[in-house]
Amino acid sequence: MLPNLTRRAALLLGAASLPACSALERGPAVPRGQTGRATVLGIPNERFFPALGTRPLVAEFMAAMERRHATLGIPPGGMMPALDLLAVSGGGDDGAFGAGLLTGWTQAGTRPEFALVTGVSTGGLIAPFAFVGSDYDPALRRVYTQSTLSDILIQRSLISGVLMDGMADTTPLFRTISRELDATMIARIADGYRRGRLLLIGTTDLDAQLPVIWNVGAIAASGHPGAPALIHRIMLASASIPGAFAPVLFDVTVDGVRHQELHVDGGAFAQAFLYPVAVTQARRARLARRQPVQPIRAWVIRNARLDPNWAATDRRTMSIAGRAVETMIASSGFNDVMRIWLNAQRDDVEYHLAYIGSDFDVPYTTPFNPAYMGPLFEYGRVRAARGYDWARQPPLVE
Repeated sequence: MLPNLTRRAALLLGAASLPACSALERGPAVPRGQTGRATVLGIPNERFFPALGTRPLVAEFMAAMERRHATLGIPPGGMMPALDLLAVSGGGDDGAFGAGLLTGWTQAGTRPEFALVTGVSTGGLIAPFAFVGSDYDPALRRVYTQSTLSDILIQRSLISGVLMDGMADTTPLFRTISRELDATMIARIADGYRRGRLLLIGTTDLDAQLPVIWNVGAIAASGHPGAPALIHRIMLASASIPGAFAPVLFDVTVDGVRHQELHVDGGAFAQAFLYPVAVTQARRARLARRQPVQPIRAWVIRNARLDPNWAATDRRTMSIAGRAVETMIASSGFNDVMRIWLNAQRDDVEYHLAYIGSDFDVPYTTPFNPAYMGPLFEYGRVRAARGYDWARQPPLVE
């Protein structure tokens, strides 16, 4: 994620030792057990809570397949052309790698149109651009090579960060998102949804301790006047590293009663996801009967390194805590890569993995520094433009 900000966020572990102060104001939380019934815009399929049951999410996948059949003029039950699914992981400013890779992939002339794009954290910022296609590569380059720290956040002092709701205020990031994701781009997302493609972004509901998958395409296609602002806030929430960035509040209603949810980075649960197990149940049954199945290709962009990042750790509480947080984040990301690979193995899905290699040696100094993000963007772009050597399994798998 963001090494410096992560270390600073770890200082929040010491907040319990500070004198008590009044809590920041917020609306009443959704009552226990009612989270699954809460809605923002009143759109039935605006979001899903996979931990509460995957049936609604599976139904959305099936409905998308029906729309895709109709778009391509394929009769029900007919064999579809290959499906390309893309998962873009978290990784903070290392998202420059994924942005560069997508741009180079376009230049190579082999980048497919994805039937499904999922994103978490910085992947949630990249995912809409990957979904709408190569026309928006210049915007990706601009965001991930020209943005500076002041375009992303306003740093707070250590004491202010501990006593408030994060070490940084992300109002600048929200302005950047709102500017780049304009009405034209949202209309493109809506069109993709109508043609049977899905764009899903993950956040974490801290009150309920639940992962939330937002159906961004359905929100865009709803025509609701509040849809653009909601999409912008979803992207902000997905990238709001808990402790480091301020969380995002969502106004919701349950049976007409107003409440407020507090959301942070979807990486608190998973740094990458693709599809629920139940989606491929029929496929597995066909495989068991040795019947032909539709080709599916899974593409996973891991915006991080997957080799251990050695560093001497000071024998101090905050240094140890910060290093432990970094380690948990790294292991969580590797576990997500492994989980998607194991699911692909089970479902006879082609698996393709990209990640930052150990050959990228530009030092990381400060967050969102163009001197780091620019070379990382080029690292991903050049390799993809030449024909990226996608890994067919996670490293260390024998």
